[in-house]
Amino acid sequence: MPKIRVAAIGDVQEGHIKQVTAGELEIILVRVEGRVRAFSARCPHHDAPLADGLLDGDRLLCPWHQSVFRVTDGELLEPPALAGLACFEVDIDGDDVLVDVPEQGAAPGEQTVSRRDGSADERTVVIVGGGAAGLAAAQELRGSGFGGRLVMISDDARPPYDRTQCSKLYLAGEAPQEWMPLKPQSFYADAEIELVEHRVDAIDVKKRRIALPGGAVIEADGLLLATGGRPIRPPLDGVDLEGVMTLRTWDDSDRIAELADEARRVVVIGASFIGMEVAASLVQRGVKRPTVIAPEEIPFESVLGPQIGAVLRDIHRQHGVDLRLGQKVGALEGDGRVRAVVLADGSRIEADLVVMGTGVRPATDFIEGVELEHDGSLRVDERLRVREDVYAAGDIATFRDWRTGEWSRIEHWRTAQQQGMIAGRNLAGQTQRYRAVPFFWTEQFDAVLGYVGHASSWDEVIVHGRVPDCDFVSYYVRDDKLLAAAAMGRDRQLNALHELMLLEREPSPDLLRAREIDLVDSLREAPSSD
Repeated sequence: MPKIRVAAIGDVQEGHIKQVTAGELEIILVRVEGRVRAFSARCPHHDAPLADGLLDGDRLLCPWHQSVFRVTDGELLEPPALAGLACFEVDIDGDDVLVDVPEQGAAPGEQTVSRRDGSADERTVVIVGGGAAGLAAAQELRGSGFGGRLVMISDDARPPYDRTQCSKLYLAGEAPQEWMPLKPQSFYADAEIELVEHRVDAIDVKKRRIALPGGAVIEADGLLLATGGRPIRPPLDGVDLEGVMTLRTWDDSDRIAELADEARRVVVIGASFIGMEVAASLVQRGVKRPTVIAPEEIPFESVLGPQIGAVLRDIHRQHGVDLRLGQKVGALEGDGRVRAVVLADGSRIEADLVVMGTGVRPATDFIEGVELEHDGSLRVDERLRVREDVYAAGDIATFRDWRTGEWSRIEHWRTAQQQGMIAGRNLAGQTQRYRAVPFFWTEQFDAVLGYVGHASSWDEVIVHGRVPDCDFVSYYVRDDKLLAAAAMGRDRQLNALHELMLLEREPSPDLLRAREIDLVDSLREAPSSD
């Protein structure tokens, strides 16, 4: 296919992203240090338009979920994407930018994975857990050249999938099943990753021994514990009645959708992110006036503060969600199937479907040979090691935050992927420290909020923009240090803050108090020599 003229060279500015078309294909052009490169225009994660993202040196950040790609070759640097960008050959002919586009169009820039083919590596690495952290680790192990046996054990019948969508678009009926798997089945065969569907009876960390039902045992040379969390069912009368659901898996999401389509009255217990996302998704699915019961007066107040929590509360009410805030559940009633939720004050709410959004706890009760933290998690070092040749990642890992020195455990999808990538590289023989900036997002009706950094508590909130208009950045400060920010309608500002935090150049609270600043401009300014 002949090269296609897509732009004039003068239209492609240094350090900027320009979207163009080559035939019927959307691509982006970037110019870094004078050289123009061309890539697929959409993020392989959820199809975000990369032209709306941020270019920071040779790093391109997705505007929606903070995936990071290297613009010298399109390689993936940071999740949640699990593939790089398709790259296209570029020629400059006078003033014309010409791009060579294959006839079959663009395919994601899949990471090269090694196969065992004739490898003399006799080691066995076992990953316990088939979620975000486990898959990221497996991909990095093979991508880093590990040639031994690689086993992933999970009690989920499905290969790794996008768990975030179980409470979002998939539950709402707005995302097809094809969205859910993180990798095609062929990936596991090509990379020689053994998927073992099994419950694990016990793990002896000291001996790196995994006991399966029926007496089977797997001995591991390297071990990654990525078992995630288990939903908490509060000790309420009636909690085991039919129609009382928790949401953790794809199957859970399918079952909740099936029951919701037939239910007359749906109740969600807990105004957590899962609880509120479920309520929003069920309304979008067609459920009339679901009820959310929670003890707090303002949802998310402890995580996002009262202003943002109040806005999200009001958005739910505007869409018909019946919020019973400041209320506690006393019991569930039924005749084998749930029929009502009884509040602590004795009042009753009819229900034939109840979804519990009451948190998760680390799935570690079968792990032996290591002392658990008070919350059931595992403490890891800066390389995510529990002990020599044993690593932990994701919901079960308590680590020291490199920005604050605090011991933290973060139940974020992207954090689990970031940690899985580092653990995988280290299991393959590298010695990388976990040094990343957390990010999470929530979607509730048309409200999409992103959060970068981590603040377990704060003593000041500085707001730029207008929270009621869903156009703001909210900065969380403790001991005169910026720890985190939440934003709506300002994706590139969060992109820039992600990079500034990595560079330890985040703006000072004094500057944020003084005036509203453009974080993109701050990122592009030369760092101070002070």
